[in-house]
Amino acid sequence: MVDAWLAVLVIALIADWWFGEPAAIWSRFPHPVVLFGRAIDEADRRFNRTQDDALTRGRRGATAIALLVVLAVSAGLAAQWVFGLFGFLWWVGEAFIVFVLVAQRSLIDHVRAVSYGLGRHGLDGGREAVAQIVGRDPQSLDKAGVARAAIESLAENFADGVVAPAFWYALAGLPGLAAYKMINTADSMIGHLNERYADFGRTAAWLDDVANWLPARLSALLIATGAGVLHGTAAGWRAINAALRDAALHRSPNAGWPEAAMAGGCDLALGGPRSYGGATVPQGFIHAAGKRDLDAGDIDRALRVFTVACYGLWALVALLWLL
Repeated sequence: MVDAWLAVLVIALIADWWFGEPAAIWSRFPHPVVLFGRAIDEADRRFNRTQDDALTRGRRGATAIALLVVLAVSAGLAAQWVFGLFGFLWWVGEAFIVFVLVAQRSLIDHVRAVSYGLGRHGLDGGREAVAQIVGRDPQSLDKAGVARAAIESLAENFADGVVAPAFWYALAGLPGLAAYKMINTADSMIGHLNERYADFGRTAAWLDDVANWLPARLSALLIATGAGVLHGTAAGWRAINAALRDAALHRSPNAGWPEAAMAGGCDLALGGPRSYGGATVPQGFIHAAGKRDLDAGDIDRALRVFTVACYGLWALVALLWLL
């Protein structure tokens, strides 16, 4: 069955690259991630009681995410069963689900919009575009900050929006993919270190760290491969060395790997202090020896590395299928 999933995955990845999000469908029907978000909102409303003590809120949060994952796995199993009723055409339905749950084209489109806005409309254009993809305060960003935020988002989302969904589908089919997307969506909604979610969302955040551990490191290798193909062997090794040396500088145990690989591969300094909700969050520079005065051209450089890294993922999946 794994061989069939790998074949479906190759088809879905290529389809997503060429066609992107089918807006005509999602204007009429809710996207699966939107449905996951509604389920998480409902669990938050029912289980997250502010009057409870920290231990109780933590237990309720663990129960909530466990139920949400069971729901996602059940949905994946149900979808597999339904598609199986169509005989040899089962792969069409599965490929469509995978196609809508990976984010190559939408990610490249959003990041390219930042490059376009910054290059054609200056700082205000860049700030407006980057506000669509990052949570930091756009008005606090200068030109280099806008470019840096876009490149960091590109690298991080390559791991959790492309490689991780592909990994979990290849490993466990639609149930694995659905479980991952539920965990990742829950982390983005309730996995925050603030008063409301520090206890309730702790298990969701931990599960997301576990689910992304291997995909994040695989993403760094794919980015290093992309940099090596485009800019020579030295760039590829620089990406690997930056990931090994600087990944731990990131506050996330996983996001630092693809970001550091992108920083080294493109010879850019990423990371550094940033502002969220008016508060400055300290962080050291990743690949601090790289270029710091970033601009739209550096975003385009990172997009080219991202493109080759995606091709590398396709080739890896195809190779595993053929073995």
